[in-house]
Amino acid sequence: MTPDVLIVGAGIIGAACADALSARGLRVTVVERDAVGSGATAAGMGHLVAMDDNAAELALSAHSLELWKELVEGQPQRHEYSRCGTIWVAADDEELDAARAKAVTMRAHGLECDVIGAQDLYRIEPNLRPHLAGGLLVPGDGLVYPPKSARILLARAVARGASLLMGEAVALEDDGVLLADGSRLSAGRVVLAAGTRCLALAPDLPLRPKKGHVMITDRYPGFLRHQLVELGYIKSAHASEGESVAFNLQPRPTGQVLIGSSRQFDTTDLAAEPAMMARMLARAVEYTPALAGLNILRCWTGLRAATPDGLPLIGPDLSRRNVWLATGHEGLGITTSLATAELLVAQMTGGQAGIDARPYMPSRFNPQGRAYG
Repeated sequence: MTPDVLIVGAGIIGAACADALSARGLRVTVVERDAVGSGATAAGMGHLVAMDDNAAELALSAHSLELWKELVEGQPQRHEYSRCGTIWVAADDEELDAARAKAVTMRAHGLECDVIGAQDLYRIEPNLRPHLAGGLLVPGDGLVYPPKSARILLARAVARGASLLMGEAVALEDDGVLLADGSRLSAGRVVLAAGTRCLALAPDLPLRPKKGHVMITDRYPGFLRHQLVELGYIKSAHASEGESVAFNLQPRPTGQVLIGSSRQFDTTDLAAEPAMMARMLARAVEYTPALAGLNILRCWTGLRAATPDGLPLIGPDLSRRNVWLATGHEGLGITTSLATAELLVAQMTGGQAGIDARPYMPSRFNPQGRAYG
């Protein structure tokens, strides 16, 4: 039987979409060329974080955090979930003022947060370097192990009758996709949810790969309690050109420490680059000098799918019949996966979502990938 929806990509976005669509009674097939939860999903740090670079980003991330809390309730260990919270670290008084402004914005969206001074900062995170001004504590942020969450979401869809097919989609057709082995999959609608790999099927999409490195240490229980992020992170995260690094540490439930973050445009080479790793470590040690004494176990890289305005593409691709998009999440795909699925399903079925879908719809770009207006 021909599925109602064919989803290309079984990362966290594709798995969330399969879960949500199957829950509405649609027949769903997911096609994945590698493993469930691979690609950018496996490469990410797994943070569930409210980001407020603009109102649409904050609405999407805040709403998705609520959906994550519902998903993990009663079974946090299955997702390796930890509500570690985030501290946006202020290096000086100017950044502390920025933290206060950030708090006003977040509270307006119903998010709990507290501006803390230096004394409280060092009480809860004593390994930070001296002479920092304080920060913004957002206790509702958390983390998961993304590949496991993707597998859980997809398993729920399969239990409702969805199917998973291993194969590589190499071309879009009028009623489905062509696979690398020459076979064809037909469906009423096709959802592209494969991150940067969507460009192989639709090269005119307004997407650019953005490479990132992540490192992980040996186990050091108690070294870190919260995710720590410098207040300059947002500027780095939304840079549109060049290379950048920012201080970003995350405590894993294993006692290990994840070290981020880096961003590079105009490369799809997944090789780890010692020069970039050195820049990341130098930035991290600048904020947490004791990190220099920890053992790094490994480093890996991934490619984020970035759009020109920093917001994902969620909705119909008006230039292709029966093709829908769920991609372009850059570094927020784990956080916003559940809200993305809710928005997509609402558009497909004529239902209601918890937030306005319009800021994320692909129709905001013209065929050349430039925003209208």
